[in-house]
Amino acid sequence: MTRDATRGREQSRAALYREVVAAALLGLAVNAGLGAAKLAGGLIGHSFALVSDAVNSLGDVVTSLAVLFALRLAQRPPDREHPYGHTRAEAIAGLAVSLLVLGSALLVGVEAFRRLPLAHEVPPGWTLAIAGANVVIKEVLFRYKIRIGRRTGSSALVANAWDHRADAFSALAVLIGLGMVRWGGPSYLFADELAALVVVAIIVRSAASLVWESAQELMDAQAEGAFVSLIEAEALADPQVLGVETLWVRKSGLEYFADIHLELDPSLTIAEGHRIGHRVKDRLLLAFPTLRDVLVHLEPCPHGHGHEEPGGCPIPED
Repeated sequence: MTRDATRGREQSRAALYREVVAAALLGLAVNAGLGAAKLAGGLIGHSFALVSDAVNSLGDVVTSLAVLFALRLAQRPPDREHPYGHTRAEAIAGLAVSLLVLGSALLVGVEAFRRLPLAHEVPPGWTLAIAGANVVIKEVLFRYKIRIGRRTGSSALVANAWDHRADAFSALAVLIGLGMVRWGGPSYLFADELAALVVVAIIVRSAASLVWESAQELMDAQAEGAFVSLIEAEALADPQVLGVETLWVRKSGLEYFADIHLELDPSLTIAEGHRIGHRVKDRLLLAFPTLRDVLVHLEPCPHGHGHEEPGGCPIPED
């Protein structure tokens, strides 16, 4: 790969991280403000639904802090102890934070159940304004982050965007619950706790999903099929590549590692095959800035593993 190409690739990777970090910082600031406002409003206005939603926002704050720390760590270059780099820090942080949020949500749910039969004050009207503003702000955050996440290819940011959409629905549940209490009077006080339980259910679902995604990444699950197909098509675009026997792609933070087995003309020399392998690797790294590294293995076509049809490889003309 030429020096200019390498520089361009590094600039693309740096821009990717900058954009994701900027979006995470915005989410951190908004969630901190919303969490403080909802916690104060819930405690002063005697709305446990608002308090539970505040726990949701404050959990998002912790998540954002962990992601920011992990992104900073992930950008460190490989070293002797970590020859593959530090990109898995994001998945580790996501798993730890999601378990913390899950535990907090369950505690809030237990408290909501305990409060169901208890009498308490009707929340004042201004608590509706807090809940309504929360719905709008969370929906705006969803649209902003889903756009950036899809453009940068950041699955973490896309997942975070859908978390904001879930937050918007939980805020809507709080708004409905508070509205029922305000307009229905003391006989509808249970609606506040029911809204809190709805919020808890949404938090548990979101946290469980993040646990699963983080675990899949840490277990080296195959990347999304569409992305794998794009990599395969790019490799096959080289005129001397006769086929792709194997392509494994695993996600690691915002980036990916690929292992690809290329089928080549068996009459090629080792030097010629080596040159083609490097050419395909450089081609893939340039085409996909999120690919951290590509390990290329060469196979003669047919490669003699005992499961191919004889003469099944198209030999390119000179």
